[in-house]
Amino acid sequence: MRVKIDPSVPKGTITAPPSKSMAHRLLICSGLASGTSVVHGIAPSHDVLATLDCLSSLGASYIVDNDTVTITGINPASSPAAELYCRESGSTLRFFVPVCLMSGNEYTLHGSDTLLKRPMSVYEDICREQDIMFQNDGASIRLAGCLKAGKYRVKGNISSQFISGLLFALPLLESDSTITIAPPIESCSYINLTIHALSQFGVEVKWSDERTLYIKGGQRYAPREVSVEGDYSNAAFFAAMNFMGGDVNIDGLSEESLQGDRVYARFFDMLSRGTPTVHISDCPDLGPVLFALSACKNGGVFTGTARLKIKESDRAAAMAQELEKFGVSVRVDDDSVVVYPADFHAPTEPLLGHNDHRIVMALSVMLTLTGGEICGSEAVAKSMPDFFEALQSLGIKVTKYADN
Repeated sequence: MRVKIDPSVPKGTITAPPSKSMAHRLLICSGLASGTSVVHGIAPSHDVLATLDCLSSLGASYIVDNDTVTITGINPASSPAAELYCRESGSTLRFFVPVCLMSGNEYTLHGSDTLLKRPMSVYEDICREQDIMFQNDGASIRLAGCLKAGKYRVKGNISSQFISGLLFALPLLESDSTITIAPPIESCSYINLTIHALSQFGVEVKWSDERTLYIKGGQRYAPREVSVEGDYSNAAFFAAMNFMGGDVNIDGLSEESLQGDRVYARFFDMLSRGTPTVHISDCPDLGPVLFALSACKNGGVFTGTARLKIKESDRAAAMAQELEKFGVSVRVDDDSVVVYPADFHAPTEPLLGHNDHRIVMALSVMLTLTGGEICGSEAVAKSMPDFFEALQSLGIKVTKYADN
């Protein structure tokens, strides 16, 4: 799909979309609970639908009623062999690997080409050490074996999704476990989101010190009725427009949220005042919108960007390519990005979405100032299918076309 956005001044109020990060976690906890749980505030993004598909493959059943999902859970130790389809969701893939290692049966996890190219070395190492079958042929991952309780050591500069995946499964084992994380610990806020989700279903995980997690064995998930909180990650795209002359009020965000991306307000203010250095290793999903705002303002220096290479696209390189069309120069290094101050202008040619929802949304924010077109805009369905409708509700003219 191609969209054309006309220059517009966004005004109005929107409700923050539900947090995709918390939706994954609450749905998985519901699926692992013996009994029926109810989760309110579910948006049908492609990633969340992938998690529901995988729960169903393992034997859970669910009913969707508007934004509410009622789930009858399973005992993963009794799940039959199955094939799980993760689509393009990195969270789904990495969260379900340990869950699939509870029964000893064989499981095959499928995903897009880009998804299966993402690093899986943490699980590969664990499976090799525990004599568990782990085969990744680039098209799917085959697993067979039982995860063992014990002492785990994980590097802190890899995706926190591996740690969260282990946290879903280890409490169900009979013996206690620990996860020691080698510093520096990146994206720690996402680990805390997982711990919070587990606690809502009666499962306790504790930090025994600043880099060690203690997981008591023999626990069981209890069914609950819960609600998904508003998403700071996607709200950031709308909040950025307030620093470009817009007047957008965002409802539905919790001031007590543990989401790391809530830091966007401070970073946006820094970018609007000067050319700051911003470290984003704990909030990599903010990268595209931060690059976009810095291009519209005074430039910026961003560190802790290494993991942007292994998202839905190489996000730093993708944004550099698209910002050049606005007359903005960007330097991309291994763990840093520099957006240089420039005479910002309307793009000289159609923009590309790079099959990445956050790239499309970041570029859309910029086009509210200049106008222009984005090809491949359907990528927003990964996390926020109604993104362009939300823009229209703020008075922004959006025209959709079929790609040629």
